[in-house]
Amino acid sequence: MAAGLPNALTSYVGRRREAAEIRSHLRTARLVTLTGPGGVGKTRLAASVAAESARGFADGVVFAGLAELRDAELVPNLVADRLGLQDRSGRSVERVVLDHLRERAVLLVLDNCEHLVEACAKFAAAVLAECPRAGVLATGRQSLGVAGEKVVRVPPLPVPGADAGDSPEELSQYDAVRLFADRATAAVPAFRVTAENSAEVARICRGLDGLPLAIELAAARLRSLSPRQLAERLTRRLPLLTAAPRTAPERQQTLRATIDWSYELCSPAERAVWARVSVFAGSFDLDAAEEVCGGAGVDRDAVLDLIDELLDKSVLIREERHDVVRYRMLETLREYGQERLEQAGDRARVARAHRDWIDRLTERADAEWASPHQLAWIDRLRNEHANLRAALDWSIAEPGEAGAALRIARRVDEYWALRGFSLEARRWLERALAAAPAEHPDRPFALATSALFALWHSDADLAATRLTEAEELSPGSGGEPLAAYLTYVRSLEAMIRLDLRTAELGAAAAAAFRVLGDLRRELHPLYIQGVALAYTGGLETARDVLRRMLALSESCGELYYRSIALAGLVHVEVQFGEVAVAAEAARDGLVITRTIGSRLQLAYRLDGMAWVASRQGEFERAATLFGAAATVWEAVGASADVAVALPHRRFLNAAREALGPERFDALFAAGRAFTDEQATRFALGEDTATASHVSGGRPLELTEREWEIARLVAEGLSNPDIAARLVISRRTAETHVQRVLTKLGFRNRAQIAAWVTARR
Repeated sequence: MAAGLPNALTSYVGRRREAAEIRSHLRTARLVTLTGPGGVGKTRLAASVAAESARGFADGVVFAGLAELRDAELVPNLVADRLGLQDRSGRSVERVVLDHLRERAVLLVLDNCEHLVEACAKFAAAVLAECPRAGVLATGRQSLGVAGEKVVRVPPLPVPGADAGDSPEELSQYDAVRLFADRATAAVPAFRVTAENSAEVARICRGLDGLPLAIELAAARLRSLSPRQLAERLTRRLPLLTAAPRTAPERQQTLRATIDWSYELCSPAERAVWARVSVFAGSFDLDAAEEVCGGAGVDRDAVLDLIDELLDKSVLIREERHDVVRYRMLETLREYGQERLEQAGDRARVARAHRDWIDRLTERADAEWASPHQLAWIDRLRNEHANLRAALDWSIAEPGEAGAALRIARRVDEYWALRGFSLEARRWLERALAAAPAEHPDRPFALATSALFALWHSDADLAATRLTEAEELSPGSGGEPLAAYLTYVRSLEAMIRLDLRTAELGAAAAAAFRVLGDLRRELHPLYIQGVALAYTGGLETARDVLRRMLALSESCGELYYRSIALAGLVHVEVQFGEVAVAAEAARDGLVITRTIGSRLQLAYRLDGMAWVASRQGEFERAATLFGAAATVWEAVGASADVAVALPHRRFLNAAREALGPERFDALFAAGRAFTDEQATRFALGEDTATASHVSGGRPLELTEREWEIARLVAEGLSNPDIAARLVISRRTAETHVQRVLTKLGFRNRAQIAAWVTARR
């Protein structure tokens, strides 16, 4: 597994010696930090080493790029997201991450730590202290200062000296020249280093001190300059730009001078867009750039052409995600743009434009959530999450702007929940509530939404407090939107407390939203009402209510609540009604959940399919599904014993009793080792090979030696231990283990061990 590694859009040149040194350190030190000035290539080097080192970490590599963060407290949140973790327990996110990594052999890459160095140091130290099999590879302009840290200074690329030969063959030995040639060819496909231009190429690389970013910026200029013209202009320009008194080291002055030179060669409109796009966190698309960068001297219709020009000049990087092109900027160039924005006195205006764009974006997402556009909005909000954070942070910090944060943070609460960001949403709401005026009109709704998120973490006491505050601020009739929303949150509170008024409150909330014509908000109260009715003997009414919920969600083309409606039918039918209906609903719900991509919903769906299997007498399948669900429940920081206690305990105990503890535990362990995709495929009957493995069948493709390796892995032996036991080389042992993982479709050693245990 290699999660979050940046896509390599250009070839990687050089750094073999440094890469070998870092890999060597990773075998002996658990924290390795790459340091060096901006633009020296730390991120690319770290990503390359991480990809090459993935096989040495049984549970893979996770890359967390921190440049998009402004808030130091969100470092664990970003790592949790990259790990695919969500939390409904109310624990700190750092604790969730540490508990997850405690027994896992993972290489965690923390990239661009310099602006969050204290938070990164604290987090890395906690990982080292509590997660003995995890390693950390960090990058930044300074070390983290953590005990046991191995610091590797990343130097510029080697350049030919003034006395070096200048034939193309001789120059190709130098990484700086090879990088220049590679990027120059990307800019001008016909370019080659020849006997005629080799002296100029060598002079360019020497003048730029071998700094990769400076070389890339210069190579992009070959679209309009020859190598001779480029060398002459650099020779004249760089000494002038670096002559002014500066405190930075010489090579950093060279990089700064190169960026200054690139900036000055841009047109005034290109400079303005360079500075303005620096307010984006992470990446952005053309629509966003037009909204934020247009105006104040820049024609909105010209933004696309200006973006193209900045791409050509290597100021921006192009990425394609799901048929949508997005752009991002290297952090060094982003910092430069922000500095220019500040110098122009335009930073506050552009930051407000960025916030206003997020305000409009979330308003549209909220209005179109219950529609056929829902999946597109989930994807869009996922892509813009870094920008959402940046907009909230600016609004809360900027005097007089916190009210905007109140309305932005309370929107699309379903998105925060399905991404597992309820705790983060609570944090933004609490910060906004503390900063906004007490009489702000959005305050009651924000308090009610904060109560909703508190309930998702089973914090009923805090939820009750927030609801009371909201009711005191804005008393009103049940027909008003806020009153209806408060009734809805009260119904969820009642459900969690097992209050007998649950069905009544759910019905009241649904009716109030129906009067308002708010179909989206009517949906979840119907679920609450329907499930509660089933437990009080009203099975037929419960069915009618849940079928109404299903019909409404289908009528508007949304999927999120449709999956929940199907889960409600599973809950009701598997316990009180027809198991065939439950089985069909469970399957349909899981198919939708796979499409949405919510791990929290996946935990519910897998558990529900286990109930169905148990009631149908398919106890081996049930035990495996309970194990698969347990892994996902753990990943989202929740527990089936709390979320769905009654059916979970009933059907799990039935399966355990039917199989006996030993067989149940073995199958449970096999399911527990599944990835999300393996679990989904198994549940839907799409993976017969996995089903055969679980039931004890022997896959013919495993050789006798690989079977032997699998058994040793199950005994807990490491690769060196296996090599010693079988008298083979460590590399051979690593190769055998990797082949076993590949053939079984597993991603880590724990899955091999669980599978072997299940067969026994």
